Amino acid sequence: MVHPDFTLDLHGASLDAAHARLDHGLTQALAHGARVVLLITGRARLSDDHAGRSNRRGAIRAKFLDWLMAGPHASRIAAVRPAHPRHGGAGAVYIVLRRAR
Repeated sequence: MVHPDFTLDLHGASLDAAHARLDHGLTQALAHGARVVLLITGRARLSDDHAGRSNRRGAIRAKFLDWLMAGPHASRIAAVRPAHPRHGGAGAVYIVLRRAR
């Protein structure tokens, strides 16, 4: 099992707040020399067709990969892997960061 060096909890935040928290948190994780970040996004709801994408449960989960790929830390991300059930399972992922050169 992976042991995270840093934890970022976005669960329950608005999309704007979660996006800002993700960027700031990755900056902190990199400054601390973290290699594995546990990102808690919350679980996606399987069917919620009546709510708008930005307001429904699971919206952060649906957006975080886009944020990572387009964000200022994209070149420092080596992998994104599913989290172990002990660390949140389907409601979380591990972000593996590249070592500084």
